[in-house]
Amino acid sequence: MTGQMPYTQLDPDRILATAVTLRRRVASRFPERGLAKVAQEIVTLSHQTIDESRDLTPPLWWLRALIALIILGGAFLFLSVGSVISLNQLGTSAIQSVESIEAAINTALLASLGLAALIQLESRIKRRRVGRGLHRLRAVIHVIDMHQLTKDPVVFTKGYQATAESPERALSQDDLARYLDYCSELLAIKGKLAALYAQAVNDDGVAQAVNDIETLGSNLSRKIWQKITMIEALTHR
Repeated sequence: MTGQMPYTQLDPDRILATAVTLRRRVASRFPERGLAKVAQEIVTLSHQTIDESRDLTPPLWWLRALIALIILGGAFLFLSVGSVISLNQLGTSAIQSVESIEAAINTALLASLGLAALIQLESRIKRRRVGRGLHRLRAVIHVIDMHQLTKDPVVFTKGYQATAESPERALSQDDLARYLDYCSELLAIKGKLAALYAQAVNDDGVAQAVNDIETLGSNLSRKIWQKITMIEALTHR
């Protein structure tokens, strides 16, 4: 970790290093299996996610400058066209006074709503970019789920009989346990990549979306570890 608070923030470089190491481990043990390609894809997504999170961390100064120019231009236009209550009309008649006050209030309300929308524009832009990144991470989580779906330890139980439609079972108990463990580690890395977005963008909507990703990965990892536990029990038996 770098910085003054090394244990309060995730270090993107450490996450990337972990993803690269895991890819090598998977490719070394299962070079011919699709999980090695998934691990490579996670390394690629790690690079993308880290770059995006770093881009999203600082303020969008160009957007803030544009908003400031719009506000100054609107204020100048507001004053130049006489939108403020004209002193020469105020008090000349009751009807004109009421109309002038009503027009000024309506203009002020519209200006306030427009200003609020401009101020929230930066958050909406960042939230949209985060949404695209989280969509990619969510898709890979489901890909990992598909790879572990047919890896069922029930094939090692006594009395199991395969059918013509049964998937190929080429892994030993030890290899299957290691395969499932790799799946769980890949899911953990995806959760940390998602957390980088929440770390970069302080937004309740982003935090909730990241939490949903982490919950999805945790639920899937829990199912995987149930399989691993079953394999360990069969091994000891």
